[in-house]
Parts: sequence; structure tokens; C-alpha cells
Amino acid sequence: MTGETNLEILLKTVKPYHNEGDYVFCTTTSKINIEDVIMLFTENEGTTIILTKGKADLLELPYSFIAAWITLTAHSSLAASGFTAAFSTALAKENISCNVVAAFYHDHIFVDKKDVQKAMAVLESFST
Repeated sequence: MTGETNLEILLKTVKPYHNEGDYVFCTTTSKINIEDVIMLFTENEGTTIILTKGKADLLELPYSFIAAWITLTAHSSLAASGFTAAFSTALAKENISCNVVAAFYHDHIFVDKKDVQKAMAVLESFST
């Protein structure tokens, strides 16, 4: 299953889902249990991980941004053009920063915890 590439269909079926909890971005050069990690990406300067704030606190990992996690439940294709631009532009117009992770089935957006309800309303407006 390759996912949807039609932008109009993607936007109408975006159906955001708010994953409860607080999430943080950390960087580390230490070994981390993969089961504790939501996302991992290796850069030249270190490994970026996204994990729950609680887990980061337990591991004493520093962070500077507490985020809410929103999953766009439409099965978007990694080859879909314009999808990220459409929702990130709509969020930017409301002064909401978003950090996007594209996974195989869905796009995931991390927004400032204080903006989650506003972000959900913006994203839900695509399918109305």
C-alpha cells in the first residue's frame, strides 16, 4: 500500500489525532533503549531523539521545547507533493510552529504544547 498522493483528497481526509502526553526533542551521544524512543535521526553533530518528557527526565536528558504530538491519520504517500506545505502554511498563518516527521503511513506534527488545541482546529478545518 503506497498511500495517497492526491493533495485534495489528503487535505479532506487529514483527520488529526492528538496523542496525549508531553514530548521533547533531545540530542545524545549515549546509547538509548530503542523502546524508549518515538523517533531517532542521526546527524553529524549527534543523534536527535523524540521521546516522552517523563522518559527524558528519567534519563536526565536536557531539552528546551515541550511539544504536543499530532498524527495526521490520512495514509499519505511519501511521494505526495504539497501536503506538508499546505498544513504547515495554515499553521504558520496562526503563528504555530510545527516540527514534522514523515513516517511510512502518516505525517506527525509536533507543536508547542500551549498551541495544541489551536493547531487541532486549524487541521480539522481542512476536512470541513
